Amino acid sequence: MIVASRYAKSLIDLSIELKQLEEVNKDMLLIKQVCEQNREFTVLLKSPVVSTDKKSSIIRSIFESKVSQTTLSFLNLITQKRREGDVENIAYAFNEQYKLHKNITTAIVTTAITLDDATKTKILAIVKKQASGEVEIVEKIDKALIGGFILTVGDKQIDASIKRKLNDLKKNFSDDHFVPELN
Repeated sequence: MIVASRYAKSLIDLSIELKQLEEVNKDMLLIKQVCEQNREFTVLLKSPVVSTDKKSSIIRSIFESKVSQTTLSFLNLITQKRREGDVENIAYAFNEQYKLHKNITTAIVTTAITLDDATKTKILAIVKKQASGEVEIVEKIDKALIGGFILTVGDKQIDASIKRKLNDLKKNFSDDHFVPELN
């Protein structure tokens, strides 16, 4: 991941210098999405059997009309350096560094059902009180929570799920604090 972080930092610096940060960010989000949705593509990029020239032509054919010239040149450089297997990690690292540069805090809200707009607004207000800068809400659904929510912001987490509360009750009852009556 160190390699990906270094390449991402270089691309951030270059895109800032060229005043193309927003455009390159959109490109990297697209690349991240393509990698997430097409495991075959990422496996191909990591394959030692497929030649570098073939990988380069595949990358070019997929992204040439969809990304900026700066991003395309960067992808070409990555391929020349034989780091095409790190493209997905570079896209993730770029996204994290972009958020850091723009002072964007990501709040991950995991619930059993989709949140309504009023609840999203309340969560956004709570997180904005604690964070400086812009706040981005990412919703995740986990039906196993039964109800409530888990809010994760950076390395802090609030678990107010029914699942956790039931597990706590189960643990309390199993600690032998309650002795059954003897008849």
